[in-house]
Amino acid sequence: MTSLSEQADLPVRRKPAIPNGVMAMCFFIAAEVMLFAAFVSSYMILRAGVPVWPPWGQPRLPVLTTGFNTAVLLMSGVLLHWSKQAFKAEQMDRFKRLYLLAIGAGLFFVVFQGYEWVQLIQFGLTLTSSTYGGIFYVTIGLHALHAVSAILILFWQYPRLTRLDFQAAKNEFTVTQMLWYFVVGVWPVLYVTIYLY
Repeated sequence: MTSLSEQADLPVRRKPAIPNGVMAMCFFIAAEVMLFAAFVSSYMILRAGVPVWPPWGQPRLPVLTTGFNTAVLLMSGVLLHWSKQAFKAEQMDRFKRLYLLAIGAGLFFVVFQGYEWVQLIQFGLTLTSSTYGGIFYVTIGLHALHAVSAILILFWQYPRLTRLDFQAAKNEFTVTQMLWYFVVGVWPVLYVTIYLY
């Protein structure tokens, strides 16, 4: 057993200003921003190097339907925000409904993008059809991978949010929310750059 004088010499462990999970997610998102910036820059350099875009023989991207799908993804982010507010207010029924709607909108986005890819492949735009096809599928596919991963994490987290104590669940929810906001926030940049530019 330690004496009172020895206990006084022990360093006091302070609560971090930013929870560890939040800080780790900030570093992860910063790295992912750089990754997507590299792909967007590559796309813009490739596009600037040719007189006609898309290249001859390659289909145009479906701007209107993807615009609708973009709105669905943005709504998913809003729904997750509202679910967090309901969670903080301990309105669990409202939280569950909004959280599941956010996941549903995210799933709709991913499935709709998959359907779009099937259509584009049928029209001749493949990973190997041109540099245009290659950069399109790699960049948009990278986003799809992030979206699917984040949706799986949201699914995994859902039952945990109803079982954990509020403070632990709040920190966990914040980290997942940050990831989903990144997925939602990077998509309009990709949409404007690749579909509209």
